[in-house]
Amino acid sequence: MNSHQEVALKENSFLSEVLAESGENLQACYQCQKCSAGCPVAEAMDLLPNQVLRHIQYGHREKVLGSKTIWICASCYTCSVRCPNDIDIAKIMDTLRHLALRSGVAPGEKEIPLFHSVFLDEIKRRGRIHEISLLLKFKLKTKAFFKDAGLGWKMFRLGKIHLLPPPFRGGKEVKALFRNTEGPGGTAPR
Repeated sequence: MNSHQEVALKENSFLSEVLAESGENLQACYQCQKCSAGCPVAEAMDLLPNQVLRHIQYGHREKVLGSKTIWICASCYTCSVRCPNDIDIAKIMDTLRHLALRSGVAPGEKEIPLFHSVFLDEIKRRGRIHEISLLLKFKLKTKAFFKDAGLGWKMFRLGKIHLLPPPFRGGKEVKALFRNTEGPGGTAPR
């Protein structure tokens, strides 16, 4: 790290926080835009992946943490694979989601963070996903009971959704993973 980068880190606490949480050197980004050009969900984003990195570099905390992009990111790792500087952008997006949840900044996408939370709670409780339980909990929280009901019925008829969860023997191990990674108050330490 050169002296210019050290000064930038001291002046930008958001950049420092993302660097510390992710372990990724996003200062190496020179805006080639390969990450954004290859992103399969870029059209749905309000900030392209390269723009997210630039806003972090500029210290625009609320803009980044309140963006739709960090929640729309599919974590497919296309951006990370395409980066000529080996920046794991998908890991940075995951870090940004954790920071957004902890910070209380209003998310750009309302339902995705809620789904994220319900999904993790379901895994923590059962050790795996049971689709109907997941959907019921999500629908109770969103109050959108009949949204996508036709699709749900079609999936049930095709055998894609089962009424009862399948047997699973690894539940204790998954619960132990959550216990070992969660800090006080049930949150993952960072």
